[in-house]
Amino acid sequence: MPDTRPINILLVEDNADDVELTLRALERAKVRNQVWTVTDGTDALAFLRGQPPHQDAPRPDLVLLDLNLPGLDGRDVLLRIREDPQLRGLAVVVLTASEEEREHLAALAADAFLTKPVDLDRLGWLVRVMANLGWAIVKTGG
Repeated sequence: MPDTRPINILLVEDNADDVELTLRALERAKVRNQVWTVTDGTDALAFLRGQPPHQDAPRPDLVLLDLNLPGLDGRDVLLRIREDPQLRGLAVVVLTASEEEREHLAALAADAFLTKPVDLDRLGWLVRVMANLGWAIVKTGG
């Protein structure tokens, strides 16, 4: 029997406007799950590894990862996730401003790509994909 709990999402995004747009898109899609946000690659890896200050955070089921981050960028974060035996199974969706980035990132094994700003239709597609992977999507009424 598949796991029926709601999913936990880690949003790795340094642009406050893009964070707001993504959270709003999740809300408009009537998806109610726990979303955590970090603003750089180093903090993202600390969150994923349960290192301070994130030692009490749950392991996310899905990482929404911006590529252009200060310091350790999203490409490096994705590479480190895929190289780490404890993290490599995480579902990672790359948020990119450029369609051309997809070809360059194919070797890093992102699970999916969404072009920013994240639109409701594409997010709806992502929600269906997650549901097909056995996660419950908790929707609000309507």
